[in-house]
Amino acid sequence: MFISRLKEDIQTIRHKDPAARSWWEVLTCYPGLHALFYHRMAHALWTNRFRWLARFISHISRWLTGIEIHPGATVGRRVFIDHGMGIVVGETAEIGDDCTIYQGVTLGGTSLTKGAKRHPTLEGGVIVGAGAKVLGSFTVGAGAKIGSNAVVVKPVPAGATAVGNPAHIVGSKPTNEHEFSAYGVNVNDSDPIVQALQSVLAQLERSDATTRELRAKIEQAGIDCGTCEDEAQRAAKDIERIRQLLTR
Repeated sequence: MFISRLKEDIQTIRHKDPAARSWWEVLTCYPGLHALFYHRMAHALWTNRFRWLARFISHISRWLTGIEIHPGATVGRRVFIDHGMGIVVGETAEIGDDCTIYQGVTLGGTSLTKGAKRHPTLEGGVIVGAGAKVLGSFTVGAGAKIGSNAVVVKPVPAGATAVGNPAHIVGSKPTNEHEFSAYGVNVNDSDPIVQALQSVLAQLERSDATTRELRAKIEQAGIDCGTCEDEAQRAAKDIERIRQLLTR
């Protein structure tokens, strides 16, 4: 079982990291792989109530890898810890299969109640970008993405993308177990700010078209629309400025 898990972990790293040139390089030079190796030993001891020894192995692992995983945390299969330095995973955290976690991530707790579930649960295929903080006892749904440096304090739906501090949802897509986005970024995804501006532009264009129709009807009725023309020109200039901004 140990050898099969190790092979599975190495294959996962080689699949997700183009810098991984060989299995030997992964085995000897990837601290994320080493941290998972030590955690499996520590977790087995923890569940069998050898608590001090489990904590000591976890302590040695942190010293060697720069990655701190509490021995009480649950870590699934094919988890990829990339770079890894500064990662902290709390005691009651749960990391599902096929998750990816980058350097500087904290899966932390906000409660001081002993024995309670205090840390987050990551379902399968979650990607947590560098420096992100996921704090509290809630679930990040399968296939969700947490942007770099985001601070997440509320549940994230499956397939959603959360960014910012405090984090907010900027998109949601059906999950695809074969799709992987480094750092949770997909080059085909649109910038949420650009999407918002495009929506504003579309609304302005609809309003401008409506205004022109009304102006034409007013002129047909023999009413002077000199001021209307000035407003229409200003609106057209605003629309053009937004369009130029989006095409930069």
